[in-house]
Amino acid sequence: MTHLLLRAARGLSGGTARVASVMAHVAGWNYVACAVFITADVLGRSILGVSSAATIEITGYMLAGGIAWGLAHTLARRAHIRVDALVNRLPPRPRAVLHILALALLGVFAGFCAWAGWSLLDESLLFDAHDNSALHLPLAIPQGIWVFGLAAFCVMVAVLMLESIIGLMLEGPAAVDALLGPRGLEDETEEALEAVAMARQEDTAR
Repeated sequence: MTHLLLRAARGLSGGTARVASVMAHVAGWNYVACAVFITADVLGRSILGVSSAATIEITGYMLAGGIAWGLAHTLARRAHIRVDALVNRLPPRPRAVLHILALALLGVFAGFCAWAGWSLLDESLLFDAHDNSALHLPLAIPQGIWVFGLAAFCVMVAVLMLESIIGLMLEGPAAVDALLGPRGLEDETEEALEAVAMARQEDTAR
């Protein structure tokens, strides 16, 4: 029963991580589109004398949405910047406890951001707020996309917290270290090999 509970927690975490990965890919292509849009607007103004008249607003929305949509995947991949010089020198159990504590504090921060974002979105919906650009876009649209990314980040924190606590109780500190610990040389090597394999698959498909 206990191991079934741990498998269920890991399945939930894995499913959430896959959704977060899709969101991160969308965020990445969003940045590509943002760069293309800015380039086209600059060239249009310089050569043709035309402009979208809303470049700053649109790219601001795209940047905010892309950042929010990439947070959950970054957490799942343990890619956030960490200062862990002291933590790594501790014995396994105190280190595992501090990993969980750090995740809990991150969850508090993520929850506060999501709550503040929802409050802003709710206010925009209440007053039917629009931006002051030429597009006169309802602010609820970019704010909703942004808040969705923050909410996904909170969900990712919650499922990792569940898995780490169950893993600590059933398998000990090593399970928490593998889940929440800093990325090591093996992790970086595995990611590089995955990138090479993906590049070869793309070349073969062409």
